[in-house]
Amino acid sequence: METIQVSIIIPNFNGKQFLTDCLNSITKQNFSLYEVIIIDNASTDESVEYIKDNYAEFTLIQNLENLGFATAVNQGIKASNAEYVFLLNNDTELEVECVSNLLNCIDNDETIFSVSSKMIQNQDRNLIDDAGDEYTILGFTQKVGNNKSSELYRSKREIFSACAGAAIYRRGIFDIIGYFDENFFAYMDDVDISYRARIYGFKCVYCPDALVYHHVSATSGSKYNAFKIRLAARNNVYVPYKNMPWPQLILNLLFLLLGFLIKYLVFVKKGYGKDYIAGLKEGLTSLDKIDRIRYKNGRLANYLSIEWILIKNTLKIIYR
Repeated sequence: METIQVSIIIPNFNGKQFLTDCLNSITKQNFSLYEVIIIDNASTDESVEYIKDNYAEFTLIQNLENLGFATAVNQGIKASNAEYVFLLNNDTELEVECVSNLLNCIDNDETIFSVSSKMIQNQDRNLIDDAGDEYTILGFTQKVGNNKSSELYRSKREIFSACAGAAIYRRGIFDIIGYFDENFFAYMDDVDISYRARIYGFKCVYCPDALVYHHVSATSGSKYNAFKIRLAARNNVYVPYKNMPWPQLILNLLFLLLGFLIKYLVFVKKGYGKDYIAGLKEGLTSLDKIDRIRYKNGRLANYLSIEWILIKNTLKIIYR
C-alpha cells in the first residue's frame, strides 16, 4: 500500500452550500495519495449530515461549538498522517493539478515551511484574490495581486506568509515552531505562524501553478463586518507583540501606531471605526494570554532579515 503524502484539512462552519464543489474538486485531483480531514465547528446547516451521506470516505471531526479556524486546523493537523498538510477553506474549488503542483514545490526544498496557492476570485475568474501575503512595519498584511488580472503573478517567488485558506505546510515543522495560536480564533493566525517560521529560519513561497477558486469572504459573510474587523484589529496587536523582541518592537512602535491610525481612518469612513477601536483595546488588554517568542542570539540574522523584509514591503505600498 502506497504511503499517504498529503493530508487535506478543511475547517467547516455552515458551509454546506460550498461543500459539493470543494470536495468534488478534491476527488478529481490528478494526485491520489491523500487523505481528507474535515473539522466541523458545530454547523447548524446540515453540513454534518451532508458529509456523512456523501463523503463517508473522508474523516469527520465534530466540535460541539465553534472553536474557530486556528483550533480547528490544529485538530486536523494533529489527526493527520501525512508528511504534508494542505489547509483549505470550504468555499474553494481546486484545479486538477493543484495538489500535485503544491507538493512538487514544497518537496524540493527542506527550508520551505509553506507554499501558497494562486487564489482566484470565484465570482470573477479574471481577477486574483491572493497571490501570497506580505507583512509590513505598519502592522498589517497586504494581499498581493488582489483584484488584479489573473494573468499576472505567473512566477514562483518567496513571500512573507501563505494564506492558510489554500496552502500546503511541512507537517514536521509544527513540532519545532508550535501550532497555530488558538488565541487568535481566526484572521492573522497564518501570518503569525509564518512569522514564527521565519524566526526559526524557514521560509514561505508562492506557487503560481496551484490554482484555487475562492468565494471571497463567504465564510465571514462579507468583506467588512463588525465581527471580522474587531477580531482582525485585536490580532494585529497580537502579531508584533508576540513575534518581535523588545528592541525591534520599540524600533517599529511609531510605524505600528501610524498603521493603526491609517486603518482606523479607513474604517471610520466605512462606518466601523468603533469596532476597530474595540478590537485594538481587546488586544492591548489581553496581551497576558499571548506567549511571546523568546529571543535567541543564534537567530539574530533571521530577525534582521525579517526587519528588512517588513521595511521593503512597506516601501512597496508607498511607491506602488
